[in-house]
Amino acid sequence: MGQMVAIVGRPNVGKSTLFNRLTESRTAIVDDTAGTTRDRQYGKVDWNGKEFSIIDTGGWVVNSEDIFEGEINRQVELAIEQADEILFVVDAMNGVTDLDDHIAEILRKSKKPVILVANKVDSNEWLYNVPEFYSLGLGEPYPISAVSGFGTGDLLDEVVKKLPEKSDDELDTLDDIPKFAIVGRPNAGKSSLINAFIGEDRHIVTDIAGTTRDSIYTRYDKFGFDFYLVDTAGIRKKNKVNENIEYYSVIRSIRAIEASDVCILMIDATRGIEAQDANIFSLIQKNKKGLVVCVNKWDLVEDKSQVAIRHFENAIRDRFAPFTDFPILFTSALTKQRIFKVLETAMEVYNNRKRIVPTSQLNTVMLEVIGAYPPPANKGKYVKIKYVTMLKGSLVPTFIFFCNLPQWVKEPYKRYLENKIRENWDFKGTPINIYMREK
Repeated sequence: MGQMVAIVGRPNVGKSTLFNRLTESRTAIVDDTAGTTRDRQYGKVDWNGKEFSIIDTGGWVVNSEDIFEGEINRQVELAIEQADEILFVVDAMNGVTDLDDHIAEILRKSKKPVILVANKVDSNEWLYNVPEFYSLGLGEPYPISAVSGFGTGDLLDEVVKKLPEKSDDELDTLDDIPKFAIVGRPNAGKSSLINAFIGEDRHIVTDIAGTTRDSIYTRYDKFGFDFYLVDTAGIRKKNKVNENIEYYSVIRSIRAIEASDVCILMIDATRGIEAQDANIFSLIQKNKKGLVVCVNKWDLVEDKSQVAIRHFENAIRDRFAPFTDFPILFTSALTKQRIFKVLETAMEVYNNRKRIVPTSQLNTVMLEVIGAYPPPANKGKYVKIKYVTMLKGSLVPTFIFFCNLPQWVKEPYKRYLENKIRENWDFKGTPINIYMREK
C-alpha cells in the first residue's frame, strides 16, 4: 500500500501552498464551495524515485476562520491514526502560538515520525525566528518558503528518509492475486454488492451514510474466481456534524484505491452522476487504476429501454472524458442482477492491464497509423516516429515511441495514438501511458 504523509497545522500557516508546491499542482485550486474537486487535498509526490501520497488535512475544515480547538484536535488525531508520517507546519513570521504548543503536545505523544516545517521564511531575516520552534520539542525545524520553494528540496529528502520501510504485510506477498476495490458515494450499494458476492451479511448494511467504517479485505474464491475485495467507507459530502467521519472515509477510500488493481465505481441509478462521483473518478485516474462503472439500483429505474441505457452511458462518458474506454454495467445488488458480470468484467480489465502486445505486431499496425496521419510539423521541422515498443513490467500498459524530436509531440497527437491503440487491442478499463523518447 502507498505511503501516506499528512500535513497538519493551525489555519493560515500555508498548508495548502506547501501542498501545491510539493505536488506541483498549481491548477488544483478550483473553488471553495463544498464538494468541488478534492484535488486540493490529495496528491502524489515522486521524489528521486520514491513515491508517496500527500494529504492536506486543512482542506477538510468547515470554516477555517472561526476554527476551534476541537476541530484541529480531530484533524491531528486522524492524521496520526492514518498517515505514515506527519508534516507539522508553523509560521516563522508569527513564532510559536498556544495552538502550536497544543498540537505539538499531541504529536509528541503519538510516536509517529513528525517533521517540523517552519514556513514563510520568504527572506533571510525570518531565518532568525526559526530556532524558537525548538521549544516545541519535535526536533529540528526545517525552514522553508512554500511560496518561493526555498528549502523544499531538503525537506523532501528528509520526508523520504523518515518514511517507514514498507512492511511485508500479507498483501504485498499476494501481489499476483487481483485486488478489486468497490468505491462510490455512500448508499450507492457497495456493501449490498459485497454481500451479494459473498452471500453472507458480513457488513451491517444500514441506510445511514457512513456506516461502513473500515476497509475490509475479503479473499474470494468461488465460481472459478480468485481475488481480493477491498471494501471501503464511502467518500461523502461535507456535513458539519460529522466532518471527521467524512475526512476519515475519504482517506479510507484513497487507501483502498491505492491498494487495488481495479476499482468498481458504483453509481446510484436513481441519483444520476454527481460531483462526488466525478471526484472519486479523478482519484482513480490519479492512481492510474483500472475501472469498471456499475450503475446500481437498476431495479428501481422505471424506464429501462435501450434509449435510456444509451443516454445514461453517454452522460457518464461525457462526465469522465477524455478517458472513456471503460465498461459500464447496469446492476442491482438487491435482485443480484448481473452481479457476476461485474466480477467477470473486473477480471477482464485486470487482464487488460497486464496485456503485452508483441513488438512486431505493434510496429506493423502503429507505423501504418502514423504514416496515415503523421504528427503535425512544427516550424518546418518534421517529427519522424521510427519504432514502438511496450515497457515490460509496468503497472499500467506503457508504450514508448522512439522519434527524432520527442518534445514536439503534443497531447492531442498522443491522444490520437492512444485511440488507435485502443481500436486495435483490448485495453478497455485501463489507463495507458504514452511516452516519446529520442532514438
